[in-house]
Amino acid sequence: MRWNLRMKAAERGIWKSTEMRRLLADAGLEISAGKMSALWTTTPTTIRLDDLDVFCAVLECTPTDLLIAEPDKVAAARKRTARAAGEPDGQRPPGVTPKLGRIRSLPPA
Repeated sequence: MRWNLRMKAAERGIWKSTEMRRLLADAGLEISAGKMSALWTTTPTTIRLDDLDVFCAVLECTPTDLLIAEPDKVAAARKRTARAAGEPDGQRPPGVTPKLGRIRSLPPA
C-alpha cells in the first residue's frame, strides 16, 4: 500500500503537517507532533480505522484515496519469496501429502 496523505492534503491546499494537525484537532483527533510528522513523511504500518475516518472527513476523500493498492509490489514479493524457497519460476509445488507417523499400539488395558 502507498500512503497518499500529502497529495490529498495538497489537493485541499494543506501544505504543512502543522496545518493538517490543527484541522484534525478541530475534527476531534488529537495527534502528537511526532506522530503527525511520521504520518506526513512516511507510510504508516498501521492506522486505526477511527483515525482514518477523521482523515477522510477533513480531506473530504475516501480511504481508497489515502491508501493506494500496489498489486505489482505484492506480485514481485511473491516471486522473490518463491525463488528463495527454490520453487521454479515462482510456481508453488502441488499439494503436499502429509506422512503418517508410526502406528502406535494402544496402552495396556
